[in-house]
Amino acid sequence: MNDHDIVIVGAGITGAAMALALADSGLRIAMIDARPLQSRPDSPADIAGFDPRVSAMTAASQRLLSRLDVWQAMPADRLCAYTRMHVHEADGTGSIDFAAHDIHAPELGHIIENSVLTGALHEGLQQLAEAVDSSTRLTLLAPATLSAYRYDPDTGAHLTLDDGQQITAGLLIAADGANSPMRHMAGFETREWDYEHHAIVTTIRTRDPHQLTARQCFMDDGVLAFLPLTSSDTEGKDTGHYCSIVWSLVPERAQALMAMDDAAFCQALSRVSEHWLGPVDECAQRYSFPLRQRHARHYFREAVVLIGDAAHSIHPLAGQGANLGLLDVQVLAEELIRATRTGRSLTDPMVLRRYQRRRKPHNLAMMAMMEGFKRLYADQPLAVRWLRNTGMRAVDGWAGLKNRLIREAMG
Repeated sequence: MNDHDIVIVGAGITGAAMALALADSGLRIAMIDARPLQSRPDSPADIAGFDPRVSAMTAASQRLLSRLDVWQAMPADRLCAYTRMHVHEADGTGSIDFAAHDIHAPELGHIIENSVLTGALHEGLQQLAEAVDSSTRLTLLAPATLSAYRYDPDTGAHLTLDDGQQITAGLLIAADGANSPMRHMAGFETREWDYEHHAIVTTIRTRDPHQLTARQCFMDDGVLAFLPLTSSDTEGKDTGHYCSIVWSLVPERAQALMAMDDAAFCQALSRVSEHWLGPVDECAQRYSFPLRQRHARHYFREAVVLIGDAAHSIHPLAGQGANLGLLDVQVLAEELIRATRTGRSLTDPMVLRRYQRRRKPHNLAMMAMMEGFKRLYADQPLAVRWLRNTGMRAVDGWAGLKNRLIREAMG
């Protein structure tokens, strides 16, 4: 008999949500992560207190996190509901404005710092691990690193941790990120290519308030997004002057911006953003990383199944990475719980193939859309630019199509 029915490798947003989604399954689950579980972060005292990594959570992700009792555990003053989205082209006149009130919704989504979401998920993991009356047994192995993997058709997955500990499992769920060591150890093939862009992320303070609006600008050399954050003054009133930025650029331009001091960077950002929110007065520490798209040819192999960035990673211009991972979680949990209730093995190819069939087409479609946007808004001849601007204006004036796009994006 295996030590665990399921071992989840990776306790990030996707992996932690996976464990919580199986909380009522009655399965024996272990969670492995190289770092200790984190606690909920305190409210930021200044601009440096914000996590530069944020996610734009859709309504579908909110529903899942609510069912897992995670949404309610996050402090309300760290969730920024945005009610409008403005998209335009830097060298043209085309633009699209989306508004929540057009579809009778309270908001289009929420901007959440990844550390805030991860902290709430990890609190849920601790509570599940400590619960004495739960049908599901969760063992937390963090910090711990998986150093070796071997598959035996008769006995399942055999794992060796960095401290020499040996454990066995019926099913291994890899949720260890875009550069997944588990995916590599299990021999998955991937299709991948370089976007030839680097992303710069940081937190900024602007002179004018963001008015709960997410803004995105397409330029010849990249894409710039301003994502609103919630912040309060000494009296507890939301000032609305902080944004998280994601600036995707060709590598040479990104390197030049990273080499600037803060004042020069803020000036460059103010100029490129056309002073959307007045001057950019302040920025926190900047981080930069190359962008690469990856997609596993298959989502399962032997006793291993991939979810989240381990299965697919896309361009961040639409902020859909975390949402796609949470949709993987929802579907895989449904299939595994169904298998448990019907007496099927968790590694039955029919079970895992249903998960792959339900998720792979949607993920591929989103990846194709992001690649299409990236290519469409690369440096193009004047005629293509004219068509882009004309198309944006047409969509903006077509209320039915625009509102359908909003609902599709919200899930």
